[in-house]
Amino acid sequence: MRKIFFLISAAAISFLPACNEKASTTSGEMSDAAKKNLDAFHAVARAFETGDISQIDSVVASDFVDHTPKGDMGRDSLKATITRMKSAGTMKTEIKKELADDDYVMGWLRWTGTLNVPMDGMPAGPFDMSGVEVVRFKDGKAVEHWAFMDAAEMMKMMSSMPQQQTPSTATPSSTDKR
Repeated sequence: MRKIFFLISAAAISFLPACNEKASTTSGEMSDAAKKNLDAFHAVARAFETGDISQIDSVVASDFVDHTPKGDMGRDSLKATITRMKSAGTMKTEIKKELADDDYVMGWLRWTGTLNVPMDGMPAGPFDMSGVEVVRFKDGKAVEHWAFMDAAEMMKMMSSMPQQQTPSTATPSSTDKR
C-alpha cells in the first residue's frame, strides 16, 4: 500500500497539465503571485506527461520537500521520479478543481494511463486514480508538496495487484521434501 501511495504521490506531484478553471480571489481575479504559482504547478504536470525535466529547476526550489510515505524527498528525487514514470508508461492528468493563492496551490486531480512495466508496487497495465495535491510556494517556486488519495481507491488499486504468497499459502514444489 505504501508503494502505491508513493507512486501516486510522486505522480500526483504532476501538478496539472492545463487549466480551464482559474482560481480566483474574492474580487474575482488572481494576484500575480497566485498566477505564477499556478503556472509553476502546471509546468511540473507537463514534465510528468512529456518526461522533459529541463524546467523543473526554474519552478521547484532547491530545498523543495516532497512529504511522502517513504519519507521526505527533494528536487532531485522529483526529477528522477518524472524520468522513471515517463519511461514506465503514459499518464494524463485531468483537473477536477484547483485553487491558488499567494502561498498555495491545491488541486483535485484524476490520473489515467498505462504502465508498461510494474513500478513502485503498481502492476503493469492501465490505472485510473484520483487525489488531492497541496503545494506550498515561496517566491514563485514550489517548496513543499503533500498528496492525499481516497482510501477506497487505494484499496481498489491494491486488489488488482498480484497477491504475494506467504509461507502458509505457498504451494510446496515437487522438489520440496517436507
